[in-house]
Amino acid sequence: MAAPTATESVEHPTRPGSTGADGPQPVLAFRAVTKRFGGATALDGVDFELLPGEIHGLVGENGAGKSTLMKILSGVHTPDEGDIVLRGEPVQFSSPAESKARGIGMIYQELSSMPALSVAENVFLGSQPTTRSGLVDWKSMRREAAAHLGSLGIDVDVTSPLGRLSLGGQQLVEIARIVFSGASIIVLDEPTSALSGPEASRLFAAMQGLKERGASLVFISHFLEDVLAVSDRVTVLKNSRKVATLANTGLTKHHLIQLMIGRDADTLAESYEGGVTLPAPSTASPILETEVLSKTGSFNDVSFGVRPGEILGIFGNLGAGMTEVARVLFGRQRPTSGTMRLGGRPIAPKLTREAKRLGIAYLSENRRATIFSRHEIFKNITLAHLDQIVGGVIRQSREVAIAEELVHRTGVRPPWPTLVAGKLSGGNQQKVALAKWLTVQPKVLILNEPTRGMDVGAKREVLDLIKALKAEGVAIILISTEPETVLAESDRILVMAKGRIAKEFVNERVSKDLLMSYA
Repeated sequence: MAAPTATESVEHPTRPGSTGADGPQPVLAFRAVTKRFGGATALDGVDFELLPGEIHGLVGENGAGKSTLMKILSGVHTPDEGDIVLRGEPVQFSSPAESKARGIGMIYQELSSMPALSVAENVFLGSQPTTRSGLVDWKSMRREAAAHLGSLGIDVDVTSPLGRLSLGGQQLVEIARIVFSGASIIVLDEPTSALSGPEASRLFAAMQGLKERGASLVFISHFLEDVLAVSDRVTVLKNSRKVATLANTGLTKHHLIQLMIGRDADTLAESYEGGVTLPAPSTASPILETEVLSKTGSFNDVSFGVRPGEILGIFGNLGAGMTEVARVLFGRQRPTSGTMRLGGRPIAPKLTREAKRLGIAYLSENRRATIFSRHEIFKNITLAHLDQIVGGVIRQSREVAIAEELVHRTGVRPPWPTLVAGKLSGGNQQKVALAKWLTVQPKVLILNEPTRGMDVGAKREVLDLIKALKAEGVAIILISTEPETVLAESDRILVMAKGRIAKEFVNERVSKDLLMSYA
């Protein structure tokens, strides 16, 4: 028998957790599910099975298809091909309400709870018990909420506002709400990304308790050690296809990484297979430095420096704390402790305009928040520094002339400054967002996911522009969850995991799987 290829399942009927003829029948099954968005295939003939009383880990790189698969289960999307079988019955959900009515509960990284309401109100959100006269039965609600939470090992004051609990505590309350709404299939999407070690342990204990009560859970996470700590089986997706479903017996993080990234030339560029060699460090003094910078609940003791004409790559998984560090540097958030220095002088920007005045620019990971899609390209480009480039009187002709130069410099297509930005492709919108910060060249440019969602050609153009800025002496902090991007462009690389710097790579050979092993 030939060895399985990169896209074949390597599930074995004799392994624990199998679904052979003598094993348990799945409570949920996806059969050859395919989903396309325009010309892009998000899922390609994916099979997935969830057993009764099972915690099933679901892993894969960004864009592998995990979220699309679960959005089909939750009723957000409908499949183009394939079948969904729920408790032996073919189903297709046309809305989240239909999915919820069939006992499926979704818990996302961004919690849907209401921090200003009490814990009890959140447990019964939308379904508060009432008296005969139709009023909320507060006494019963508090008593039942305490009993529900207690059965999951959660001991909190149900009368206190939810927002007073830690993020981990809020997450447990949300799980309780989903469970006691009647869900028997529970999907947790990146639930540990912002949790401390003890909070994650409490969550895992609650998940085990739900499993023992017969619930089936799907656990999606970039933190492979968390997946291995709690899952019975693990399914790996890669390039919109299922690679394998494996019993979690002797399974290692290294093995999962190998399955996730593969070794086929179609998927990995040749330069990434062997890794890249980072250059010797610059001898210049850092232009921007942080020292034991911390923000409670986001990151701790982050210390680094970036030099003029250097690209400092920061790699990590979703929720590692990289975005929060960037927001603190740009004045969008305040640190809890630690120091920042620019050119050797202490800084503490409280507002973004103060950071801009200091010469710090930030390209957000959220393109929608960066681009005003209903306005012309030239307005998007000049808005950030309008007072500096047009003086006291705003002249549109002056704005257009400045924007026209930057449009050509950044390769925006079509190169028409008066075109509405919303009519551009995603890659060209990103070029406009970058051009905005070049109207007055910054000392430090922080780029958060600058190439995410772009096609290969647009990605290369943006990265070439970043290298050109480096050559002009700009210090660049390149933040990305895409290891290829960080490997291709960085002079030094920091890896962040759970709010801390886990590893620094400098003047050495680094591969994609090595980066991922520290994340």
